Amino acid sequence: MPAIRSTSTSTSTRAALLAAPLVAALLGTAAVPAAATPSQPGKVSQPGKALTCRGEGVDPDALVRHRTETVIQAPPHTIWKLQTDVERWPSWKAAVTTADRLDHGPFRHGSAFRWTMPVPPNPVTSAPGLDITSTVEQLKRNSCIRWTGPATGAGLRIDGVHVWTFTKVKGGVRVSTEETHTGSQVEANVGIATEILRQGLEAWLRDLRTAAEARAHDRPC
Repeated sequence: MPAIRSTSTSTSTRAALLAAPLVAALLGTAAVPAAATPSQPGKVSQPGKALTCRGEGVDPDALVRHRTETVIQAPPHTIWKLQTDVERWPSWKAAVTTADRLDHGPFRHGSAFRWTMPVPPNPVTSAPGLDITSTVEQLKRNSCIRWTGPATGAGLRIDGVHVWTFTKVKGGVRVSTEETHTGSQVEANVGIATEILRQGLEAWLRDLRTAAEARAHDRPC
């Protein structure tokens, strides 16, 4: 199975035990130890040129960012269909509870969608989940997507910019993704927020790879 290669950039790794459950809640995954670092030696690719779609990339000033990629052994159209058929995300992406298009027709520039992720119990916020509204800002079919939008819950807010690229390579398609987060809650502990972002993006790629390769080989997802 192809490996997922990642790279993170963090300007701070301040430890804050109370911030760990908050950041975890914001990003919809389990908390990590406050001392965790955003990368693991031997498993991180060297930082490269920022991902772009039609010339636009992630927020260059964001403190919280992560980039990762994997090769999926499936046709480009299969991967593209899974990624852009937003309303079916919950059928293959474990961390998505609901997903709804806010417009109709083909997935395109200007398309908007609202999706939710659960928040694990924590002592900082009573929010049961995050409500995320994303808008497609740039898109090139079977090649790249860039969307932006806020994630909110019980007075909390994260502003995200997310870029995806899809490149045909020997053996399949290299799917690369880069995302940045801004907001006072995640910026309170950049190291932990970056690690949680890494976990979320790598889980997304694993789920996408599993679903696409199963569909390519006519297996149930």
